[in-house]
Amino acid sequence: MGAPRPGAPGRATQPSTPAIPPGRFGPADLRLAFAAPRPAAGLTSEWRLVAGLRTHTRRGGDPGSDAPPVVLVHGLAVSHRYLTPLALALATSHPVYVPDLPGFGLSARPGTAYDVPGHAAHLAAWLAAYRLPPVCLVGHSFGAEVAAAVAARHPDAVRAVVLAGPTTDPTARSRRGQIGRFLVDTVLEAPLQAPILLRDVWDARPWRVSATLTHSVRNTVEADLVRIAAPTLVVTGARDPVVPPAWRTQLARLVPDAREVVVPGAAHNVATTAPAQVAAAIRRFLDPSTKG
Repeated sequence: MGAPRPGAPGRATQPSTPAIPPGRFGPADLRLAFAAPRPAAGLTSEWRLVAGLRTHTRRGGDPGSDAPPVVLVHGLAVSHRYLTPLALALATSHPVYVPDLPGFGLSARPGTAYDVPGHAAHLAAWLAAYRLPPVCLVGHSFGAEVAAAVAARHPDAVRAVVLAGPTTDPTARSRRGQIGRFLVDTVLEAPLQAPILLRDVWDARPWRVSATLTHSVRNTVEADLVRIAAPTLVVTGARDPVVPPAWRTQLARLVPDAREVVVPGAAHNVATTAPAQVAAAIRRFLDPSTKG
């Protein structure tokens, strides 16, 4: 592949931030998040039958580089929509794909809520269906658990891993603990994210969101983390109440080849409200010669 191997492990760092400050999500971002399946800002929608389920993917165009594909994996109550800012930020340099997991967004809704191994198996089948070279797998929140499971079980399909706001901290590994932390996070997030959450919960149905939360707190992510062979970047917001510093550090130590990046001013939805910073961190991670 054209891009060099991601950089070596290191301490938590703060990325050199572009001009856009973190913590913002405006009306234009909201419109783009709700654009699918219509083409918008270079992003298009497509569906493929994956493991018997009609699966929606929002994808960027070909940036004309030999950079590895980046696959963004959303969290438990949401979809491709809230990852649109990060997809756009990365699409200038990488082929970007944002699949909706089974039951979420514009993908088909199976009669059961998949657990982490179920979602990981579906995502591995999705990767096989697209016949992509080894990818950089970027999982946010619950999506980080799914990404870790794919990387542990299908190492040949994964070139690098980015765990953004990864759940679930063992000190709050319960429905009550996680709900409490998510409620604290809501007051720290940009308010215009709320319509996306409401639409995504409606699409997925509240019962599926509730069941997926149960699967998340029952998933021992540590068992997958120690099996990840690919270089890994752990990205969190400095104000993230769902991923406190102790869990972030513990998680990074469990992965054999991991480094940390902390984005100042951002909360849990760091991929949404600090897309420029996260994209810059991912580019430097995949290619240490990159300056921004």
